[in-house]
Amino acid sequence: MEELKSDIKNIKFTVFRAVDDREASLSFVEGHKRVLEIFGITQISSAKADWILNPDVYVVLVTDEDTNKVLGGGRIHKANRKNRLPIEEAVGYMDENIYKMVDDFTDVGTGEVAGVWNSFEVAGLGIGSIHLSTACMAYAKFVGITTLFGLAAPATYRNVLRGGFQVVTSLGNNGKFYYPKDDMTATVMFNHDVVNLPLAQDPQRTFVFEMREQAIYKQEALSKQGDTVNLTFHIPKT
Repeated sequence: MEELKSDIKNIKFTVFRAVDDREASLSFVEGHKRVLEIFGITQISSAKADWILNPDVYVVLVTDEDTNKVLGGGRIHKANRKNRLPIEEAVGYMDENIYKMVDDFTDVGTGEVAGVWNSFEVAGLGIGSIHLSTACMAYAKFVGITTLFGLAAPATYRNVLRGGFQVVTSLGNNGKFYYPKDDMTATVMFNHDVVNLPLAQDPQRTFVFEMREQAIYKQEALSKQGDTVNLTFHIPKT
């Protein structure tokens, strides 16, 4: 696929509860759907739209600060014993042990980072989804989440490890499942301590703590073209 040249200079990351902004949540759904369809993925648990009505889902929406165009996003789902986490719907029919594992951690606050996607404009910058995942981890603490699940594709596996997640080898084939299609794999990951992040690597670990301290957190990233891209994170503390 031909690489797109991006002229984006300022990217904003905004966090909100899904039920509080239906319009923004729907824009997330549409953008995610378009990206998945490009790769021929039509059945994936994290792409379902029913989470818009779940009060325990929080959205990190990525937009072009100059045009307000939606460029990507990610979600934090907090386990509540009413709504299955996307990871439970994704692999539960292949390994029922995921249900017990989620339930065991629900009382102390567990959840999942799910539905992480970037538009091709952002992909063209070459700055990746690591910033989006970092914002999700930073915010999770403020909604009472102490542990996090994740389902990592091969392309994101290394970044998930850098965030302090470990492979759940007791599930599937040493953590791996054929998902979302028979010719694709995904790995179940788990972060045992999202608050202190003892296994996370720098600079991501430092970024998380800095995001938690500042109402508006700013970073600069260098694009593949050598241009500076300004990143602004709005991470509410409640």
